[in-house]
Amino acid sequence: MADSSDTPPPYGSMADWLADRALRGMIGALRRLPYEKRVPMMGSALRGAIGPLVGYRQRAERNLKLIYPEKSHKERLEIARGCCDNFGRTLIENYSWQEFGQRLVNTQPTGAGLDPLADAAAAKRPVIFVTAHFGNHEAPRQVLSAMGHEIGGLYRPMQNAYFNDHYAKTMTSWGGPVFEQGRRGTMGFARHLKSGGMGTLLFDVAAKGITLPFLGRPAHTATSAADIALKLDALVIPYFGIRQEDGVSFAVEVEAPITPDTPKAMMTEMTRRLEAQVSRHPEQWFWIHRRWKKRKGG
Repeated sequence: MADSSDTPPPYGSMADWLADRALRGMIGALRRLPYEKRVPMMGSALRGAIGPLVGYRQRAERNLKLIYPEKSHKERLEIARGCCDNFGRTLIENYSWQEFGQRLVNTQPTGAGLDPLADAAAAKRPVIFVTAHFGNHEAPRQVLSAMGHEIGGLYRPMQNAYFNDHYAKTMTSWGGPVFEQGRRGTMGFARHLKSGGMGTLLFDVAAKGITLPFLGRPAHTATSAADIALKLDALVIPYFGIRQEDGVSFAVEVEAPITPDTPKAMMTEMTRRLEAQVSRHPEQWFWIHRRWKKRKGG
């Protein structure tokens, strides 16, 4: 990573700046509290105050109306509130990554992907874990890292550059090497995998690539995960960290690998896996993302 003195300061809208100030202040205050108090309090703050203030809940409601027009306003509002609550909990958990890892120490992953993962690790075959902004996407990386797997990642910076400036450090402070999406970062990620490494890639944000249906609506989807996997003969394993009813513990599901195929077919299957999770726990997906935004000129 570049020295901070060489990195230009972040730039964004006044709304982005205000959202960052609100979240930064809340995070700083809550990190002084015991873990078991700070997590639900951060969830409550995003659900009841910060989420509506900075427009997250309203954006979630718009997306929910697009995807679930048959649901009542009350039903969509409850999912949007749950989404903001989960987002807040995820933020503070990832800023508290050491304590978060300690809380997950007894979590046993399940799923059909565990045996193929063990085989790939023994053979030094590259592994790409694909996941989404769902539950807490860092929970599986924490659990599998504790089992001895060194897992890096390729991440896309948040649209709020002010917030991304410090949030990115939560991903790079532990585990394997983490690269920012872009030509140089993607090349670094590929080199890491080529050496027999493992890495995580989140595929559920709007990006240049192909258009695939997601929850019944066309969504711009990057094919990076499939492209890299096919080039390096990497095993592609979807995994998810699913928040449990107590709000602080997780189930970690390591699903069966994605069958190698065309990039479109592979991304379609990854999307289908995510849709299944969202249908079971709609409040745990980050509806605050602009997932169905239109391209300029299109």
